[in-house]
Amino acid sequence: MPEICPVDRLQERADREVLLRGWVRTTRRKGKIGFLVLRDGTGDVQCVAVRSEVGDALFDLLDRVPQESSVEVEGTVRVDARAPGGVEVGLRALRVLHEAEPYPITPKEHGPEFLMEHRHLWVRSSLQHALLRVRAEVVAAAQEWLNGEGFIRYDTPILTPCACEGTSDLFETKYFDLGSAFLTQSGQLYVESGMMAFGKVYCFGPTFRSEKSKTRRHLTEFWMIEPEVAFAGFEDNLALQERYFSGIVRRVLERRRADLAALGRDLAALERVTPPFPRLPYDDAVAMVNAAAASGKEEGLTPLSWGEDLGAPHEVFLSRQFDRPVFVTRYPAKVKAFYMQPDPARPEVALCADLLAPGYGEIIGGSERIHDRALLERRLAEHGLPAEAFRWYVDLRRYGSVPHSGFGMGIERAVAWIAGATHLRETIPFARTLYKIYP
Repeated sequence: MPEICPVDRLQERADREVLLRGWVRTTRRKGKIGFLVLRDGTGDVQCVAVRSEVGDALFDLLDRVPQESSVEVEGTVRVDARAPGGVEVGLRALRVLHEAEPYPITPKEHGPEFLMEHRHLWVRSSLQHALLRVRAEVVAAAQEWLNGEGFIRYDTPILTPCACEGTSDLFETKYFDLGSAFLTQSGQLYVESGMMAFGKVYCFGPTFRSEKSKTRRHLTEFWMIEPEVAFAGFEDNLALQERYFSGIVRRVLERRRADLAALGRDLAALERVTPPFPRLPYDDAVAMVNAAAASGKEEGLTPLSWGEDLGAPHEVFLSRQFDRPVFVTRYPAKVKAFYMQPDPARPEVALCADLLAPGYGEIIGGSERIHDRALLERRLAEHGLPAEAFRWYVDLRRYGSVPHSGFGMGIERAVAWIAGATHLRETIPFARTLYKIYP
């Protein structure tokens, strides 16, 4: 029997006999030549059968084997610059392992609702393959970059006794006889305990928001990676984010260029993701938004009053003014989380920043954290949060507190911008949204 070979290694086996295992993407005939496109998860390859070489029975089988049937193919690898991937396989044997039923996803146009209802099958399509390979690369790059910088992965709980960023968008569940527990909004508070133990840590896992948002940039369940660094101030945090995100983009460009091209991504836009990133103070951002809104040239852009948080249209407008990601810095403290350090020179603003990707909006949010116990206790009271639930968090400021900073990057938002996806629901295998929990 020929050696089993994955599609993505066929170029190394030119003129050799191989055995391929996978699924039928398409079949067609042109006179006495038949074509079968096989996918095996690593890629697609065209297998070519000549009637005079394979016989009538096998040749006719090509017409009958349905899309997505599982098969084994034997044949010879041939280099062909015209073929996708630069190779094709001269088919000499075909075994059908399972003949699929009529496949519901066909080459015709399907609406998003139909495709999401069949998400378990839609992930087999070529563009979804490319998009989810980019996601896998982003996840690997995000962790490996931090590992290489000396960060320790520090896993934090999904079930928590309290809110991290407010109580309005929590999923609540009964927790035995101890009352209520909540699905985490963020691992950040817990990862700060790891920072005090190891210096540089990160957590990575699912997070949950029950806000009733239906925009293309929101999911109910999404994945966050959240680094935290001791002895790091606000500017240190921005510099870390620049190096981190540009490193992720560079790796995706190196390893997933073909997938990005298949998705139609403008690679030049990704190649511009190099430090330093522009810094745009919140005050200037408000002035830019209001000037554009007053001009009437930006449809749907509403003016902002100082103290309001930026909405998605504001972020998209601002991000379009730059050719690479931009930091919007020093938001009003009252619209940000309780744990963010106020600017000593201007206490009404926080030492925080959101990183906006061009034409998309926020993909990273971060800040310097409050390290003074008394100030943290005051902020908890101002936000109406229960002191007892946060006692352990305040304890971190009792025993060797230091200035520290961190940030969180939403994996799906990063993937959406890097890959040029129009909706977050396609950047995760199974999206959970306001109206979607099946399949």
